[in-house]
Amino acid sequence: MKTGRLDTKLLEAAHQGDVVALESLLILCRPDLRRYAALTCLTSADAEDAVQEALMIVYRKVSALRSVGTFSQWIFQIVRRECLRIIQPKTIGLEIIQEKAYLDAHSDTELRFDLTRAIQSLSPIYREVLVLRDFEELTIQEIAQRLELPPETAKTRLYRGRNLVREYLLA
Repeated sequence: MKTGRLDTKLLEAAHQGDVVALESLLILCRPDLRRYAALTCLTSADAEDAVQEALMIVYRKVSALRSVGTFSQWIFQIVRRECLRIIQPKTIGLEIIQEKAYLDAHSDTELRFDLTRAIQSLSPIYREVLVLRDFEELTIQEIAQRLELPPETAKTRLYRGRNLVREYLLA
């Protein structure tokens, strides 16, 4: 959906609060938003929910739009944000279920060996930060000073290292 395809007068009228123009505009946008949401969301039901929520947000906040020329970007951003909001709890829940199943299926001894192998499989830059934080219990500031890194870099390496360990264990 490009602003050029939409009637500029319709956009202006909707922006000024004309309810009929706004409803017409939302009807015109809906097919494009559905296609976009179908690519962004996990299921067609989630996509439909995201589009519905986005249209309601646009209906309530169209007058806050700063420039009519940015309408297309604005509405697609709203749909994207709604898709991510809907997806997030599902993906987090799935990760928790996978982790619990893994922990339940292995003994403490097996877990220690698997964790050791996972940490050894890490690149040295991730392994070093992970060991300093999780085993030596240093703070991010202390790790950053010891490794002569900015604290943000230390945090990023710790985050990535932990994710790589998790992926290794759940694979």
